[in-house]
Parts: sequence; structure tokens; C-alpha cells
Amino acid sequence: MRKITLLIMAAGIGSRFGGGIKQLEPVGLHDEIIMDYSIHDAIEAGFSKIIFVIRKDIEADFRERIGNRIEGICSKLGVETAYAFQELEDVPGDVPVGRSKPWGTGQAVLAAREYIHEPFAVINADDYYGKEAFVKMYDWLALDHADTAFAMAGFILQNTLSDNGGVTRGVCSVEAGHTHVVDVVETENIIKLVDESGKITSEADGIAINPKSYVSMNFWGFSAKAGCAPAYMDILADGFEKFFIDEVKKNPLKSEYLLPVHIGGLLREGKCTVKILETHDKWFGVTYKDDKNNVVQSFKQLIADGVYREDLYSDLLQG
Repeated sequence: MRKITLLIMAAGIGSRFGGGIKQLEPVGLHDEIIMDYSIHDAIEAGFSKIIFVIRKDIEADFRERIGNRIEGICSKLGVETAYAFQELEDVPGDVPVGRSKPWGTGQAVLAAREYIHEPFAVINADDYYGKEAFVKMYDWLALDHADTAFAMAGFILQNTLSDNGGVTRGVCSVEAGHTHVVDVVETENIIKLVDESGKITSEADGIAINPKSYVSMNFWGFSAKAGCAPAYMDILADGFEKFFIDEVKKNPLKSEYLLPVHIGGLLREGKCTVKILETHDKWFGVTYKDDKNNVVQSFKQLIADGVYREDLYSDLLQG
């Protein structure tokens, strides 16, 4: 069976969360975190290697909270684990004076470059994606594709909005058949609006956005030929050098190298294709502290509905 890797980006600070390490917030009946459910679903779908991208300063907390436990579970299931570290100084140039903000999701993926020699998917640590997305992504990655053929789990915008404030999403334009993305625009401060009839609409800074638009939730897939590193890693590294020359000069303290922005640029230049793997599962996550109670209740309901066992990994370990 072909090895396929899941890379989990868990280094982000989470400035809107209001303090603490949001990726490590307990949400399950036995203090599971959102990442637990993603790892469960990925292993169930067939992924056989998990890479955590974290920061050195949260390593001890991360290993204590989830890392050591997941390593034990993965060992029993024959799933590899590895750690990569996103570091401020890991850049193709000098770090600007006063810079403390991480360089973004593009650099997070590059931090794991030496560990990836097979097809891989990328997810955020603090987003719940649902089982369907992992199955569809695994099935796509298990097939051969061109070096510049990528995939994206396509969520519906209204299924990804927070009741507690604005969110950032990669809003997608799609071709007529809804099979491929033609553009991705990283859009900040998208808010959810509900009228008296219960109809959901959305807008960003006063500009209406179709709530049924496809959006990226940073669940991407990148193919690789047998025995080779994914070609996207070289493309991403080249883009980071250009970003450092062009964008960091403009905004040295806050500019970020983001996957949706990079891929959107490649699409506009005709340098890649992005297959939509449509999912109608409802996203949830803890963008804001006030989101947490909804997430806790959502997992309780999923367990009550039989989607997950109360002892989360027991179905995999018994299988």
C-alpha cells in the first residue's frame, strides 16, 4: 500500500483566540482536542504517516498534551510520526528587526520538507473537517497525478462561519462543472449574517459574499511520483524566496506566506490545477474562545449519533 502523509500545522499563535494555545484546548468527552479527531479520521481513511509542525517553545506542552499519547497509538497501528519545527529564523534572508510573527502556512509546510518523500495532505490543527474530506483526499492522493496537479477539500462557506466574529477564508472561483478551482482569494473578516427568516448571508467589510461559495480551509493535497519528494515543495520554496524579496520589504513585521495566496497566484499564472474534493460536512473550530462551547457540544452530538466512539481510538485499535 502506498504511503501517504498527513502534515498538521500546529505552530500558529492564534491571535484572535485571546491567549493560550488554542490547538491544545480540550473539546472531547475525555479532554480530546480537535486534532485527535483529525488524526483518527486520517488513519481510518488510510494515511500512514503523521507529521506535526510546531514551535520549539510549545514542544513540551504539545508532547505532554497529545504528542506522546498519539505516538503510542500510532505505534500500535503501524503509523509513523515525526516532528518539524517552524522557526522565525528559517528564511532566505535576514529576519527584520522587531519581527515576532510566524511567517505563515507556506513556511510551515517548508519546515517539514526533509520528512516528506511521498504524496501528502496539509491541514490546520484547530479545524474539524469531518470524515468525508479525509476519505476523498486519501483516495485522490493514492492515484498518480501530474506534478502540478493539486487537490483541495472544498467546503461551503456558510458551513464554515463563526457565530462569534469574522473569519479568514480562501474564497474560491470554480469552473462551470464545479470540478476545479480557477482562483483562490484569501479574504479576511468574513462575518455571518442571519435575517429574521433564518436565511444566512455573509459579507467581508461590507461586501457581500455568496454563502454557498466554495472555500479553502487549508486542507490541501499534493501528489508525488513513487520514491520522489512532491514537486510542490520546490515550487513552494521558490515562491518563498520571491515573497521574501517582494513582500517582506513592504511589510516586514506582519507579511505572511500563505498557502491559499501562493496557490491562487499559481492558478492565475496557469502553473497548476486544483481539483475540488467537495464535502458538505459542517466545519467547526475555535477561532474565538466563545466558539469552544459550540465545539464541545458538536462533538457530544457526533458521539451520540455514533460517528465516533466515546473512547475515540478504540475502533481503530480493535480493528
